[in-house]
Amino acid sequence: MSKGRFGIHGGQYIPETLMNAVIELENAYNRYKDDPDFNRELTELLNSYAGRPSLLYYAEKMTKDLGGAKIYLKREDLNHTGSHKINNVLGQALLAKKMGKTRLIAETGAGQHGVATATAAALLDMECVVFMGEEDTKRQALNVYRMKLLGADVIPVKSGTATLKDAVSETMREWTSRIADTHYCLGSVMGPHPFPTIVRDFQAVISRESRAQILKAEGRLPDAVIACVGGGSNAIGSFYHYINDKDVRLIGCEAAGRGIDTFETAATVNTGKLGIFHGMKSYFCQDEYGQIAPVYSISAGLDYPGIGPEHAYLHDTGRAEYVPVTDDEAVNAFEYLSRTEGIIPAIESAHAVAHAIKEAPKMGRDKVMIVTISGRGDKDCAAIARYRGVDIHE
Repeated sequence: MSKGRFGIHGGQYIPETLMNAVIELENAYNRYKDDPDFNRELTELLNSYAGRPSLLYYAEKMTKDLGGAKIYLKREDLNHTGSHKINNVLGQALLAKKMGKTRLIAETGAGQHGVATATAAALLDMECVVFMGEEDTKRQALNVYRMKLLGADVIPVKSGTATLKDAVSETMREWTSRIADTHYCLGSVMGPHPFPTIVRDFQAVISRESRAQILKAEGRLPDAVIACVGGGSNAIGSFYHYINDKDVRLIGCEAAGRGIDTFETAATVNTGKLGIFHGMKSYFCQDEYGQIAPVYSISAGLDYPGIGPEHAYLHDTGRAEYVPVTDDEAVNAFEYLSRTEGIIPAIESAHAVAHAIKEAPKMGRDKVMIVTISGRGDKDCAAIARYRGVDIHE
């Protein structure tokens, strides 16, 4: 793979002012990624602090109710801080520490990546600043409070649509102005090389574990792996160790919002076009003039107008399928999993559950699927209640 390219996607489309920071990061990552001491330290943090390995849970009631494939849930919601985000953040924070950085900055949408970054910064005694779209600070007030409680400064971003894409832009600007002591802890498999590779490698722990776990439970590999996709970190983590297993279907579930036939959607692969944004070439939702289009989803974590370059490549080559899931379908799935298995998933993860509900009955009872529950849904309860017309205050 040449310089961070996945087919035609990826690359480093960044201002000269960031080039040195990106080269420094790449050199450090190449130095430490296979270093036994670094990996031992990271594994210790993941196991003793974050609570890995996460469970692979057989959803027996859901399986019986749907009457098709056996459904296993990869329980990333059980990680410390409540989502998969901690996997990548502990890795990047440790790397930043080795590089002599004392300050972490991060963007966040739903707030889970911000909370994870603030958590790692508290643990490793680093300063932390999180940029969050003003709109998202209202939608996810609880997570804003959690970040502040953990010692982070949370800066609301008022520009553009005041959501995730604007938070990313603001964090990149901040990094440009303070490279010496600051590491940009990017939360998804996007941005300029080496970020898509670094984040994927740290999230690949998900599929490394699930592969071993399903072989132990079923004696074979799954027929399908399903995960939600915004930028795509939990999905690439869920897919990575199955990419060479051609018989395993890889299915990414995009946020269709109010439908892919409307402008209120964030389903990038289904509606986007090739473009360059945030330092990478990939697919992006664009308007008729090629400008980045405002996107919409009930999920603050999935409303990014692009997708990571490796996902774009998996789509181009046909190795993975990307399906749209609407707000309505996701909310129904959120309630369904809560009632059926006693597991309240993040609204992001509910997009994957929604597709599993459709897909499982079409598959035979001898088939097996893994659905990644990327996070827990406490943060979404007030928003879902409002969606159902019940006004509750956090």
